Order: sequence, then structure tokens, then C-alpha cells
Amino acid sequence: MEDETTYTTTIDPTVLYSIARLTTIGTPGVSQLAPITTGFNKSSQENQGVRIKLEDSKLFIDLYLITKAEENVRLVAETVQNRVSRAITEIVGMEVANVNVHITDIDLKAA
Repeated sequence: MEDETTYTTTIDPTVLYSIARLTTIGTPGVSQLAPITTGFNKSSQENQGVRIKLEDSKLFIDLYLITKAEENVRLVAETVQNRVSRAITEIVGMEVANVNVHITDIDLKAA
């Protein structure tokens, strides 16, 4: 019988929140993340504009953000979706099923 060694890597959920949060904030046109005000939040991380759910080894991400006034909201949202999905896939190797962007406000002071 051969000795077979198995290795396991686990990713703490706060790592996923950090990747999503930092990538979103670093996207041109994003002013800031918005607090999640609907429903009951299960963790304080969700109050920071990021909600992540894991189902069947796939990530479902909801981002709540405020855009800068001079930006095209649709293009900012698409850019955030692409950047967050790519960042999580490249950094931790997990499959992202979808990234939903919720624009909650426009920052007129940033204009």
C-alpha cells in the first residue's frame, strides 16, 4: 500500500471580501462602497457593500456601490464585474458564477 498524502487549502471568507472590496474601490469611476440597507445581514462584512454566497463551489457576489457623477454608470458597473470576477479567479482560483452590481447613489461631491 502506497502512502498517499492529501493536502487541503482553505480560503477564509474575509479574503474573498477583501479581494472584492479592494478591486471594486480601485476601479475608476467608483467613489465608494455603499452600506447594505436591505434585509438582515449575517456579518459585519456585508455592511461594507459586499455580499458573497457560495453554492456548489461557485461564488455569487453582490456589490453595492456609489459612482462618481461624471462617469457612465453602465460602463463602471461592467468594469467592476469583469475586474472582480477576474481578480478572484486569478488570486484564489475559485469560479465566479456572477457578479451583480447595485448602484445605490451617485457622488455629486466628487464631480
